[in-house]
Amino acid sequence: MNGSEAMVQTLLAGDVDVCFANPGTSEMHFVSALDRAPGMRCVLGLFEGVASGAADGYYRMAEKPAATLLHLGPGLGNALANIHNAKRAYSGMVNIVGQHAWDHIHNNAPLNSDVEAVARPMSNWVKTTMSAAAAPLDTAEAISQARSTPGRIATLVLPANCAWEPSDPGHYSTAPAQTAAAPLNDTVIALARLLSDRKTAEATTLLLGGRALRAREATLAGKIAAHTGCKLASEPRNPRMERGRGRVNVTPLPFPVDGAVAMLKDTKHLVLVGSAPPVAFFAYPNKPRMIKQPDCEVHTLATLTHDIEASLQALVDALGAQNTAPAQLSTGPIITDLPTGAPVPEHIGTVIAALLPENAIMVDEAVTTGRQFAKVTPQAAPHDCIDITGGAIGWGMSAAVGAAVACPDRKVFAFLGDGSAMYTVQGLWSMARENLDVTVVIFANRSYKILRGELANMGGPEAGENARRMLDLDRPYLDWVSIARGHGVPGVQVNTLEGFADALRIAAKEKGPRLIELVM
Repeated sequence: MNGSEAMVQTLLAGDVDVCFANPGTSEMHFVSALDRAPGMRCVLGLFEGVASGAADGYYRMAEKPAATLLHLGPGLGNALANIHNAKRAYSGMVNIVGQHAWDHIHNNAPLNSDVEAVARPMSNWVKTTMSAAAAPLDTAEAISQARSTPGRIATLVLPANCAWEPSDPGHYSTAPAQTAAAPLNDTVIALARLLSDRKTAEATTLLLGGRALRAREATLAGKIAAHTGCKLASEPRNPRMERGRGRVNVTPLPFPVDGAVAMLKDTKHLVLVGSAPPVAFFAYPNKPRMIKQPDCEVHTLATLTHDIEASLQALVDALGAQNTAPAQLSTGPIITDLPTGAPVPEHIGTVIAALLPENAIMVDEAVTTGRQFAKVTPQAAPHDCIDITGGAIGWGMSAAVGAAVACPDRKVFAFLGDGSAMYTVQGLWSMARENLDVTVVIFANRSYKILRGELANMGGPEAGENARRMLDLDRPYLDWVSIARGHGVPGVQVNTLEGFADALRIAAKEKGPRLIELVM
């Protein structure tokens, strides 16, 4: 047995049984080892950013890490944007990155690079295997890091000779390096005392993030809000939210600074529950950097390292709110009266909320069009929503691949802007090859529309010719139906809300990948 085979056996022993890959010459022994491991599902991405984004989407839905296999430093570099998004989502991931053999590195071959230096900014843990004998132990350590609470990005650099030289898999622990901590009892008591004063509670907002936005945890937060009069909000972008009818639906802070500041303007006490103090996405001239008011006091009920459900339950118990019906529980009627005519964002969201199948997975990288979705998706059937957390666009197409691999019995809808979808368009091919049940919806406004708004937010003048050439996706327009067909995915173009609704109905009934281009 060689080092690669020992590593693959260690991955499988640690319940890492999916590998999203884009390998090269240095990784061929690892590829061969995967070929002899029928328990490992191997998914090829035609660009490294597809592999890393898919591993992120997979973790969010499977709640366990996948591996990626990447070619040297440049291949890792291609994957970094979506590794950044995964790190911001606290997704666990084991990156196996090839390196030249030890006796070849000093020759400075064309693809030679400092792989650890490339990996470090986007990884929580980085290590280079020093020998084939150490390879399985290092792999076990990488799995332990990735399985931590919260999840971590573990990047293991594999020199080629360590992949082909003899090794033994051994039996190494892959237990999480860090498990969820118990609730902070003193903090729970102090916050219960704070929220027991009705006037103070009404000036308090619980800001939820991470696991606090799952159904059970959000219900507990809803009980606290109903019992005390405090408000609920969530971080603007979240790794996974369980939303829809019958669930507590928490409103995210808006992306625009002014809207976010207005939402928290009356908050004097901000309680963090798996979240961080809210900060503006960018710095704008003459606008605040922090979202909260200067006199707002920040408290922390639980960080992402804590057992968030237990922490919320402890606060519910301390308040005596066990039997309180939760606030913000969506009990509204099913939407039956669909809007018609030209597609505008607020009406698009209504169509989606009406037709999203129960238990669907919604991948949201709709950028400007998607800002209206949170207002209407509480009326949708129960579903999961995963967001782009790190802001590096080009995530949604690949994340949908990973989510569909993780949950083959659930329908995935990926709502994407036309500009961002081009970053990892190769994900369409992976959907076709794996016959994944993904419906990709492209909102074709034919521009980087968010950047047109940001030009104004930065105080710049109206876009001139050069600015328009950098912000508009025209001359020629992207033909998404042809792009999809070229990747093996059937597609349809629609330009009305009626046509969009018909296309969604068909997609909800039929399995397999498809694309809907909605021209706006």
